[in-house]
Amino acid sequence: MSDAPSGGQMLWKLVGEDRVLHLRHHASEPWRYYEEFPEYVLPDPKEFSKGLATFLALLKKNWITVKS
Repeated sequence: MSDAPSGGQMLWKLVGEDRVLHLRHHASEPWRYYEEFPEYVLPDPKEFSKGLATFLALLKKNWITVKS
Protein backbone atom coordinates (compact mmCIF):
# COMPACT_ATOMS: atom_id res chain seq x y z
CA MET A 1 0.00 0.00 0.00
CA SER A 2 2.95 2.33 0.46
CA ASP A 3 3.23 2.44 -3.35
CA ALA A 4 -0.22 3.98 -3.75
CA PRO A 5 -0.07 7.49 -5.20
CA SER A 6 -2.09 10.18 -3.50
CA GLY A 7 -5.13 11.85 -5.00
CA GLY A 8 -6.93 9.03 -6.82
CA GLN A 9 -10.70 8.53 -6.90
CA MET A 10 -12.86 5.80 -5.37
CA LEU A 11 -16.44 4.76 -6.10
CA TRP A 12 -18.73 2.13 -4.57
CA LYS A 13 -20.62 0.30 -7.34
CA LEU A 14 -23.41 -2.20 -6.85
CA VAL A 15 -22.27 -5.59 -8.14
CA GLY A 16 -25.04 -8.14 -7.72
CA GLU A 17 -26.23 -7.59 -4.16
CA ASP A 18 -22.94 -6.17 -2.86
CA ARG A 19 -21.28 -2.80 -3.08
CA VAL A 20 -17.74 -3.20 -4.39
CA LEU A 21 -14.94 -0.66 -4.47
CA HIS A 22 -13.79 0.67 -7.86
CA LEU A 23 -10.75 2.90 -8.42
CA ARG A 24 -9.13 5.20 -10.92
CA HIS A 25 -6.08 7.44 -10.74
CA HIS A 26 -7.51 10.28 -12.84
CA ALA A 27 -11.01 11.45 -13.82
CA SER A 28 -10.21 10.74 -17.48
CA GLU A 29 -9.71 7.01 -16.79
CA PRO A 30 -12.46 4.38 -16.67
CA TRP A 31 -13.44 2.89 -13.31
CA ARG A 32 -11.70 -0.41 -12.54
CA TYR A 33 -12.49 -3.07 -9.96
CA TYR A 34 -10.21 -2.50 -6.97
CA GLU A 35 -8.64 -5.97 -7.22
CA GLU A 36 -7.17 -4.90 -10.58
CA PHE A 37 -4.73 -2.91 -8.42
CA PRO A 38 -3.16 -5.79 -6.43
CA GLU A 39 -0.50 -3.46 -5.05
CA TYR A 40 -3.26 -1.58 -3.14
CA VAL A 41 -5.49 -4.47 -2.00
CA LEU A 42 -5.73 -5.16 1.72
CA PRO A 43 -7.70 -8.05 3.25
CA ASP A 44 -11.23 -7.19 4.35
CA PRO A 45 -12.85 -8.16 7.65
CA LYS A 46 -15.52 -10.85 7.24
CA GLU A 47 -19.05 -9.60 6.59
CA PHE A 48 -17.83 -6.22 5.27
CA SER A 49 -18.08 -4.79 1.75
CA LYS A 50 -15.43 -5.91 -0.70
CA GLY A 51 -12.70 -3.30 -0.65
CA LEU A 52 -13.41 -1.68 2.74
CA ALA A 53 -9.86 -2.11 4.10
CA THR A 54 -8.42 -0.79 0.83
CA PHE A 55 -10.89 2.13 0.87
CA LEU A 56 -9.86 3.16 4.39
CA ALA A 57 -6.15 2.94 3.56
CA LEU A 58 -6.56 5.01 0.39
CA LEU A 59 -8.51 7.67 2.30
CA LYS A 60 -5.36 8.16 4.35
CA LYS A 61 -3.50 8.72 1.06
CA ASN A 62 -5.87 11.59 0.19
CA TRP A 63 -7.96 9.63 -2.32
CA ILE A 64 -11.46 11.03 -2.69
CA THR A 65 -14.82 9.32 -2.83
CA VAL A 66 -17.05 10.02 -5.82
CA LYS A 67 -20.79 9.58 -5.39
CA SER A 68 -22.43 7.20 -7.83
